[in-house]
Amino acid sequence: MRNASGQRAAQTLRPRRTPAELLTARQKHLGPSLSVSYESPLHIVSGSRQNLFDAGGRRYLDCVNNVAHVGHSHPQVVRAGTEQMAILNTNTRYLHEHLIEYSERLSATLPDPLRVVYLVNSGSEANELALRLARAHTNRTEIDRD
Repeated sequence: MRNASGQRAAQTLRPRRTPAELLTARQKHLGPSLSVSYESPLHIVSGSRQNLFDAGGRRYLDCVNNVAHVGHSHPQVVRAGTEQMAILNTNTRYLHEHLIEYSERLSATLPDPLRVVYLVNSGSEANELALRLARAHTNRTEIDRD
């Protein structure tokens, strides 16, 4: 299946496992904190722009999957990622000019007291880091709900 710009939008595959088999294997091999949405979980196999596609080819509008800003398989994002990975695919452990340049440009947009950036992979990682920083700063482990 191809979208309006001719890109492959969804894989048509014959699932190797039923949704029930996948769910059982998931429960066995993934931690319980990794929840599954919906009473009958969706078996998503691909995405294109704002859409997700299940194993049967049914299209879903993706409003929750951390991609609302650029979508799935956006050609410019895929191209930029491919070009970068052809050069280097690493983390922040090493010195690299692009890392510093990006951090400088990002921190220049922040108010004066904020001079440091933390680059993380997801909103979940950002939340976890925020909690860890708050605990380190306050020496407290509880969160006030007031």
